[in-house]
Amino acid sequence: MEWVLLMSIGLVAGTIGSLIGLGGGVIIVPAILYFGSMAMLLDLSPQQAVGTSLIIMIFTGLSSTLAYMKYKTVDYKSGWIFFIGSGPGGIAGAYVNRILNMESFQVYFGIFMIITALILMFRSKVKPLPAAGKGGIQRIFTEKNGQQLTYSFQPSQAILIAFLIGFLSGIFGIGGGSLLVPAMILLFAFPPHVAVATSMFIIFLSAIISSLTHVAFGHVVWLYALALIPGAWIGAKAGAYLNTKLKSKALVSLLRIILIIIGIRLIYQGLA
Repeated sequence: MEWVLLMSIGLVAGTIGSLIGLGGGVIIVPAILYFGSMAMLLDLSPQQAVGTSLIIMIFTGLSSTLAYMKYKTVDYKSGWIFFIGSGPGGIAGAYVNRILNMESFQVYFGIFMIITALILMFRSKVKPLPAAGKGGIQRIFTEKNGQQLTYSFQPSQAILIAFLIGFLSGIFGIGGGSLLVPAMILLFAFPPHVAVATSMFIIFLSAIISSLTHVAFGHVVWLYALALIPGAWIGAKAGAYLNTKLKSKALVSLLRIILIIIGIRLIYQGLA
């Protein structure tokens, strides 16, 4: 029964995570802790849930990236630049994870996710950060209908933001996509489809670094990881396919709804 439940959690997390670029950790960590409290799974510590989740993020990120490669929506150059910040941030977050009161941080993080969702409601009124000047990177993406979208960013700004997101990812085991995708869309005007696909590529790279740190701390429950991986891998493929069928506006709307639901769940988890 435990294996069926874990595979189901992995499938749902992989599908939603790949579809919206979250990575799936925002589903896995609360689910493991919740079902553990209901005696349906082992009662893991937050650190074990985070460490195990980050192992799954490697496979979710890889599966999604391989799928998005076929649709040519992954911006590899930008992804590597963001990873320069998110990689070290993930290591720092993994270290802090050992000493923080996770219940309090779940509340704060849940509130932040809801605020992020509300900001996305007014994203048309938010002007992206300027990328003009020396060192600015400008990219062009062509939609299926032939429309060309331009987005740009300063590497220094991207690295700093990615470090902060990687830091939170290392603490909560969420992959970081719940913050990275809105940041890409709001601050740098990434097209939603490109933001999601590139986010999964960055999550794949960052999860390798963060998970190695948690492995060193003994935070990974390997039997649970093995049960979660198959569902997460299949779900990530399905989510990537569904992503190509949705319009950009629908994708952003779905992202807002998911962020609010997860934010409320995290607040509840922290106060319970």
